Amino acid sequence: MTTHAYRTHNCAALSRANEGETVRLSGWVHRKRDHGGVLFIDLRDHYGITQVVADVDSPALPVLEQVRVESVITIDGSVKARSEATVNPNLATGEIEVFARAATVQSAAQELPLPVAGEADYPEDIRLRYRFLDLRRERIHANIMLRSQVIASIRRRMIEQGFTEFQTPILTASSPEGARDYLVPSRVHPGKFYALPQAPQMFKQLLMVAGFDRYFQIAPCFRDEDARADRSPGEFYQLDFEMSFVTQEDVFQAIEPVLHGLFTEFADWQGRGRQVSQLPFPRIPYRESMLKYGNDKPDLRNPLVISDVSELFRGSGFGRFASIVEAGDVVRAIPAPNTADKSRKFFDDMNSWAQSEGYAGLGYATRKGGVFGGPIANNHGAEGMQAIADALGLGPDDGVFFAAGKQAQAAKLAGLARTRVAEQLNLIDPDRFEFCWIVDFPMFEWDEDNKKVDFSHNPFSMPQGELEALETKDPLEILAYQYDIVCNGVELSSGAIRNHRPEIMYKAFEIAGYSQQDVDTNFAGMINAFKYGAPPHGGSAPGIDRMVMLLAGEPNIREVVLFPMNQRAEDLMMGAPSQVSAKQLRELHIRLAEGAGKDMTRAVAPGAG
Repeated sequence: MTTHAYRTHNCAALSRANEGETVRLSGWVHRKRDHGGVLFIDLRDHYGITQVVADVDSPALPVLEQVRVESVITIDGSVKARSEATVNPNLATGEIEVFARAATVQSAAQELPLPVAGEADYPEDIRLRYRFLDLRRERIHANIMLRSQVIASIRRRMIEQGFTEFQTPILTASSPEGARDYLVPSRVHPGKFYALPQAPQMFKQLLMVAGFDRYFQIAPCFRDEDARADRSPGEFYQLDFEMSFVTQEDVFQAIEPVLHGLFTEFADWQGRGRQVSQLPFPRIPYRESMLKYGNDKPDLRNPLVISDVSELFRGSGFGRFASIVEAGDVVRAIPAPNTADKSRKFFDDMNSWAQSEGYAGLGYATRKGGVFGGPIANNHGAEGMQAIADALGLGPDDGVFFAAGKQAQAAKLAGLARTRVAEQLNLIDPDRFEFCWIVDFPMFEWDEDNKKVDFSHNPFSMPQGELEALETKDPLEILAYQYDIVCNGVELSSGAIRNHRPEIMYKAFEIAGYSQQDVDTNFAGMINAFKYGAPPHGGSAPGIDRMVMLLAGEPNIREVVLFPMNQRAEDLMMGAPSQVSAKQLRELHIRLAEGAGKDMTRAVAPGAG
């Protein structure tokens, strides 16, 4: 058999069946252990780890003694079975070891800026600057492999659902809607700019106009917005899809099996054995979600439900809440089940937490053996508190928290408190994926700053009731065929049935203060296409990064992205954004503002930091 230059097997391939064979392995020195004349090396490659051993009888020992951790080496040796006492059940190759007879250093490693072996937490700036080392670490390496497998599974499932993959442009026109664009100056058109697409929104709708029935794409999107735990700055990927001749329910029925199948496929990743929502996913109207959960991306693993108890405080003995209700504001209640054994400090700490979040406070009433306690209960009275207990379905040992004030503020505080109470009481099951659709979003909202009606969600959505609703109803009462898909409190995507008729689009934009000329100018490509026969269509775009983050059980999206930027949208490894040369600026017909980039005398090389 011809011996390969670097390996006959990978570092996860050998087993007891290979005992006695002469093999060649290549990889990184993961760990070294010197046991006084016997040297053990864990040799690692993409596939796994094999233990290599060398003693005083091995010609390879002098080389291996000198090599540093993370150096790349090639080993020639023979496969030996480990004794029963030394078998490592945690390794695929744990029943064998390779006795080294020759070793070649392919690439020597310098002293490491961060360790690869182990999962020690390290500062983010070091991890990102040396991401190529960080990616060698077992957890991150596994996350990136999971990402690849997830994308492959999505592609297969979408094709099975009758979707066809297309690629839309990366260089396009700037849009006045949405987040800030990343702009790209044109060399051949001085003073003009391309924009990187925030999403393929208009292109995918134009594909429907062009007669392609079911489109999808693993689409890169670019938005100049700040980082969050569940959002990368700069760029991200989404499962972008669009369908023709569909209702909202058709969209749900097409994508639900994809998401359910995907999450079921990877629910047991690394032996976690998680459960996934049954089909069909719940459909929750926006207003119901805001009332019951305090937000429009509810975590349904949390069993707590918020209730409006405003009327139960009207004219009550607790004057503060009574006056709030009389002023037209609201009181929301959040149950705190089985808290009879909690000290007063638990409730006071929740109030302090609410104040630290910028709110006036979080009222509460304790309950033990059916008897309520605390200032609110004492003033509201036993009968009044019993009415609240009945409305919320409280048990005899369930306390309750109250958020009061303007409706939006009270809803937000109640939602945050619902989450915190559940976390404090360990009510959230980490081994479940709970999906839901949020539907019936308002088409418009009141913009208090500009004192005008504006779009609340997506201006290209079809209003429920279509043109008649726009012409006859209060704009703030009009609902849209808009929907979000949510999993475990994380919004995976927004979507909509699109407004494909020009007269409805003109009217919708007119209500929001835009003229027909504004629409024709800003959305020329799409509005013109709609004048030549557009099918009813709709779609959505679940975030790839967010889905992988959930499946990997990671709290931050940077842990599932190959080369993420930091919070300031900087690539510390490649030195981006970087300065560019005066020559490049001249070619692009760009002159910097006074004081900007004073040291722009040369281009910064990759990795310059």
